[in-house]
Amino acid sequence: MKIGIDVGGSHIGLGILGSNNELLYKNEKDYPYRREDMSNLVVKTILELIKKAIEENKLNLSKLESIGVAIPGTVSEGTIVRAENLGIENLNLKKEIKKEFDIPIFLQNDANCAAIAEQKLGSLKGYDDSIFLIIGTGVGGAVILNGKLLKPKRFSGFEIGHMVISQDGERCNCGRIGCFETYGSIKRFKEKLRKEFNLPDTDGENIGEFINQNIKNEKLESMINKYIDDLNVGITNLINLFEPEAISIGGSFAFYKVLFEKLVERIQEKNELFNKESMPKFVVAKFKNDAGIIGAAMI
Repeated sequence: MKIGIDVGGSHIGLGILGSNNELLYKNEKDYPYRREDMSNLVVKTILELIKKAIEENKLNLSKLESIGVAIPGTVSEGTIVRAENLGIENLNLKKEIKKEFDIPIFLQNDANCAAIAEQKLGSLKGYDDSIFLIIGTGVGGAVILNGKLLKPKRFSGFEIGHMVISQDGERCNCGRIGCFETYGSIKRFKEKLRKEFNLPDTDGENIGEFINQNIKNEKLESMINKYIDDLNVGITNLINLFEPEAISIGGSFAFYKVLFEKLVERIQEKNELFNKESMPKFVVAKFKNDAGIIGAAMI
């Protein structure tokens, strides 16, 4: 058995995978977003979840093969070099986990982990060239060409969310101006909806209900169209670069059917591709928010 952990912008999820990569157990815990002590909080939460999983499942540590951790940012040799949306830099997470559990520990970028799960077992299975996108707190991505995940020698690379799509735009958490994730983040979009329509700080399901019930509202329609247009710019750039056969979208965006459908319609309608005939197939991640957990356990 293997443990997979997905560190998100607002919560951490943990799962146990069996010998056939089936998800046998899942648990998650929320935490406050971008606190000053995020490094300590992430380590503490991960260790709590691991201990609870072992206790609740009566796991024998000798049968636990490894622990894999999906990180929303740049990782290298067991260290979180930079996780912008968490406010974490240079945290040797592998070392911290090893203090409690002396078994193999692996770290990888969260989009890479989710892409591995979707390529091997999910929505991208059968495609040689594909792109996986996580649209959630930020925007992350991974690219698969000729059946292989593209990975640089240094760090984790493919910071798709920090591709600039507006030189005179808003400032990103990373300090640059006009980053894709500043416009494409579903978290930021929901925050704008709450502010504009004076909505309570509720979960995403309620936001989804609000969108479905008010889809004909002119102001809401205008905000959705602007959001979809920004996503179209970033995703079209990626299609022109990598010519994927398929694009799978995960993260919390995948739960908003109306937004997904509008996005696909907009990209196909505008068709701003360099090679007009190379429109990829768009699919929703099979494992939704579990993709990072499953992929992390598989690395």
